[in-house]
Amino acid sequence: MFLCCWLGLVALIPTTLSTNPGVKVRLTEKGIEYGRQLGMAVIQQKLRSIKIPDFSGTETVSPIGKVQYSLSNMHIVNVGLPKSSVDLVPGTGVTLSIGDAFISLNGNWRVKYLRIIKDSGSFDLNVNGLSIATTISIKSDETGRPAVSTASCSATVGSAKVKFHGGASWLYNLFTRFIDKALRNAMQKQICPRATSVVSDLNPQLKTLNVLAKVDKYAEIEYSMVSSPTVLKSSIDLSLKGEFYNIGKHQEPPFSPAAFNLPPQNNNMLYIGMSAFTVNSAAFVYNNAGVLSLSVTDDMIPKSSPIRLNTNTFGVIIPGIAKQFPGLMMKLLMKMEKIPTLTFEPNNATVQATTTVTAFAIQTNSTLSPLFVLNLEASVSARMFVSEMKLAAAVTLNKMDLTLAKSNVGDFQVSALNSILQVVFKWVVIPTVNGEFILTLNFKEVFFTKISKKDFHLHFHSSSKVPGNIRQTTGGTSRIIVFNYICLDNY
Repeated sequence: MFLCCWLGLVALIPTTLSTNPGVKVRLTEKGIEYGRQLGMAVIQQKLRSIKIPDFSGTETVSPIGKVQYSLSNMHIVNVGLPKSSVDLVPGTGVTLSIGDAFISLNGNWRVKYLRIIKDSGSFDLNVNGLSIATTISIKSDETGRPAVSTASCSATVGSAKVKFHGGASWLYNLFTRFIDKALRNAMQKQICPRATSVVSDLNPQLKTLNVLAKVDKYAEIEYSMVSSPTVLKSSIDLSLKGEFYNIGKHQEPPFSPAAFNLPPQNNNMLYIGMSAFTVNSAAFVYNNAGVLSLSVTDDMIPKSSPIRLNTNTFGVIIPGIAKQFPGLMMKLLMKMEKIPTLTFEPNNATVQATTTVTAFAIQTNSTLSPLFVLNLEASVSARMFVSEMKLAAAVTLNKMDLTLAKSNVGDFQVSALNSILQVVFKWVVIPTVNGEFILTLNFKEVFFTKISKKDFHLHFHSSSKVPGNIRQTTGGTSRIIVFNYICLDNY
């Protein structure tokens, strides 16, 4: 039903209901209106398949007396929902209103009167002026998943007109006004209980919602909510955990998300704000998995480069290498020593990484002889973008600082290796990083069934509070990355 069109967004929820989110989602009135358009078509289709229970009653009709009647095998043949709206109720949820609706159905009738006279046939029933307004409360249950309930409901039926066919229908049509009134009153009493039942029936479905998505063979992301939705006058704000974990091992990182706010905008349908905590949790996970390392050999460097990864090149700078290991190829092992940290800046992101670079000489029998170990502090800029509905980044090197950690080939000036490692970064490390998605959260699968690349716009915004454990930037503010979901179809 229509509620699931956007309760799927509300349904992004384990049990840590008091922590700050890593991701926030804002569904605006435009997004809710689009959901209403989709939902009313779904409701109209669903109503056609509803099974109407048999209906019976007794009316006193002058001059016949008491008439017992029953209507059975009723089937809806037409439904019209010309007026509908969805309004936000701050602090509660939403109010779904349907006005001037009509339903046409047919079925069988049977009557008994004067104790012995029985008759039967078919009938047509037209219900007009059907109006219903129900307020639906949206909360979190004990597992953190959404739970819905009916906060209030009101319904009216303008008219219910029945026309009998077959048997002595010409006679019974003379007193249909009595049955019309009984039907209208009975239907009016049943609408809200049935609406409440429909809303309650959503909860078992909501309890089955998945809040964990596999990213790759190393990581999964939990996009659950950490608190109940915040319903405002013009939007519904969702606070999502947005945290990466190693598959099958949910270890919390040594940092926590801090509060942040989405920018006060409501022009687009959907806003997704992601703090640096989410990206840094991904770095923590991949670092734990041991995949933030890279082996570099000479065949990875373009043949046009005058700098080669061998002991002849390095021997010019470090005589001990040329003396002890002449004429051998080399291998560099780059390994992350600390969890890389990301800070959002205007229009891009900056990543600080601490790595070790271990140099080996490759012996003729393929064994590796360790030469030296460098400490490398690198700063890179990441231009983030959405590619094939996944968040990716193009990385460029800002600067790097080298210090010598250990040497088996004597002391040497580390700064002399700067040009060599610049080549390694330019031709090997950066292209390798740019070939990988840093966040492979598939927005299409999580949020919508119909979405396209043109609908996403990426912006960086200042936040009044620092997300995660990340340093403050200029002016005492930090940055969050915000995805603006612009349009759907011709809305």
